[in-house]
Amino acid sequence: MFRPLPFFIGLRYTRAKRRNHFISFISLISMLGLTLGVMVMILVLSVMNGFDRELRTRILGMVPHATINGYQPIDDWRSLAEQLESNPKVVGTAPFIQLQGMLTHNGSVAPVLVNGIDPQAEKRVSILQNHMQSGSLDNLAEGEFGIVIGELIAKRFDVAPGDKLTFVLPEASVTPAGVFPRLKRFTVAGVFKVGAELDGSLAMIHVADAARLSRWQPGQVQGVRLQLQNLFEAPQVAWDLVRELPGDYYAQDWTRTHGNLFAAIKMEKTMIGLLLMLIVAVAAFNIISTLVMVVTDKKADIAILRTLGATPGSIMGIFMVQGSLIGIVGTVSGCILGVLAALNVSDMVAWLERVLGIQFLSSDVYFISYLPSELIWSDVVVICTTALSLSFLATLYPAWRASRTEPAEALRYD
Repeated sequence: MFRPLPFFIGLRYTRAKRRNHFISFISLISMLGLTLGVMVMILVLSVMNGFDRELRTRILGMVPHATINGYQPIDDWRSLAEQLESNPKVVGTAPFIQLQGMLTHNGSVAPVLVNGIDPQAEKRVSILQNHMQSGSLDNLAEGEFGIVIGELIAKRFDVAPGDKLTFVLPEASVTPAGVFPRLKRFTVAGVFKVGAELDGSLAMIHVADAARLSRWQPGQVQGVRLQLQNLFEAPQVAWDLVRELPGDYYAQDWTRTHGNLFAAIKMEKTMIGLLLMLIVAVAAFNIISTLVMVVTDKKADIAILRTLGATPGSIMGIFMVQGSLIGIVGTVSGCILGVLAALNVSDMVAWLERVLGIQFLSSDVYFISYLPSELIWSDVVVICTTALSLSFLATLYPAWRASRTEPAEALRYD
């Protein structure tokens, strides 16, 4: 079988046992460093992609993509919703009323944001119904003052569906007996879990009950929530809708409430990617030191090949093949290990948490309570291509040095 001379000799040099074991050790370190760098980069970027995905699906699946609010309570929200849904970029609408206050139970207190919702309409704009641990949104009936709470709130108060909670509004009532805060007893109608900070800060009640607590007329709401086809278009779509609507309205979108999380994750992914690429670069350029020592060790062999008729280009090709092979093996190994780690890191971390009895990510601190991972193959291709390119570039200078070796000079003392 015909094989080009540089390729044939380069493979022989790579497989052969060297007299200088230190050179073999440096070659192994270069290969392992490249493997580790590629693996860690794929793993870390997959975890960052997982956080980005969870932000879009869980957090932004619970909070509105955008809202159209009235400066005064909106009387006929259904006609407003029909106008909004006529826009092709709007997928669904639902009315809402927001109340801030505290929930109390047996002496325990927790701050909470209470959303007054229409149970049927809410299913079109929220993933809440898909994450109910117990009970259902349909249990929220007008006039029954039921409440759906997050899992962290349920654990803090040790309550379950059917138990009572007291909602304290930040408003005082003046009575003959004195000034008292406004209180209302609610019955727990369900518990949800989305695995995020919202489990400890969000609760849902019927929109009609929220209107009564706000002392509004029946049927009045604060605004309309929007579910959009593309959440990244939310600021522009919401602004366009407000301009087209008759009446006095203003718009809000998720970039004002949770945009900082998304921006932070995007920036961290970029910076971590650059830092990890430096690790890959250091590992790739270790090939330079390896090949420089190999060239020094093989000067006599190079001189013999030159006297036998090998051209400088052939000599250069030999060492480029040798260095590139180190880069290929290290990159492929790192790619395989990185892909396997990215696909299983969530399960591995969950297993460690069970074995050690600790939780690495707590919903009290982080916006999700587990380590997500999403492998994007385009990232893998970019990482591997960059690592191979750096490895190839690292072979050029030592190979050029080898091609410049003069036979007479190299064999003078041999």
